[in-house]
Amino acid sequence: MRVRVIVWMCVLGIMSSCGCSEKKTVDWSGYDVGKVEFRNLSPETEGARLYARIVPNPEQFIQECARQVLNTLYFSPQDSIPKVELITYELKSYDGVSAKSGNPPAIMITYSTDWIEKSYKGDLELLIRENRGVLWHELTHAYQLEPQGIGSYGTNKTFWAFIEGMADAVRYVNGGFTLDDRPKGGNYMDGYRTTGFFLAWLMQTKDSDFLRKFNRSTLHVKPWSFQGAIRYSLGEGYDVDRLWEEYMSAMGDK
Repeated sequence: MRVRVIVWMCVLGIMSSCGCSEKKTVDWSGYDVGKVEFRNLSPETEGARLYARIVPNPEQFIQECARQVLNTLYFSPQDSIPKVELITYELKSYDGVSAKSGNPPAIMITYSTDWIEKSYKGDLELLIRENRGVLWHELTHAYQLEPQGIGSYGTNKTFWAFIEGMADAVRYVNGGFTLDDRPKGGNYMDGYRTTGFFLAWLMQTKDSDFLRKFNRSTLHVKPWSFQGAIRYSLGEGYDVDRLWEEYMSAMGDK
């Protein structure tokens, strides 16, 4: 068992450190991710000044990150992708991290200059990774598909766990988290990083296209469930609870 833990930690650590998500060589450069409107509402803050140091061209940067998200969620530009026509991105001083609001065709992302200041520990490279990671998470919410037949984000825990888990999975496999950020234990229904690292592990150990298939499952599994989506993505012989137990053992959590 100890050998298995070391092997899986090495595999995941290598992929995390290189920001590798087993991406297909699909050209997304011509895909229209939508117009970006950048607004700096708190230019007097240190967070805004730090942001300007690490992101000299916000519009280009946001579009680049959007295409990385699309490449993680979809097989090709011909897939069924929510059409985003406008991304309004605001820097603003407030007590929080970041939030996405609105739905395609127009979405807004707000990023806290207070959080930028708190995240800066004297290392610009770490600040760059945090900034990209937060943006990847929020842009996933802009472009990901949503479960059907089970209510909504605010009314159903399964819906919520899928939405937030996928966003953190996309963040992790693109290099926005490291293994040090992985929560131990929990359950795949816990959302955010707990769900996200599990989904990423399935991609890295079961099927390099897993996240794309899991996202696409929302179009075909009705009513949507983790079990149904796992079987759609990996095959009828797979069980989500057994996979979670395997993941826990592989990561040394039990």
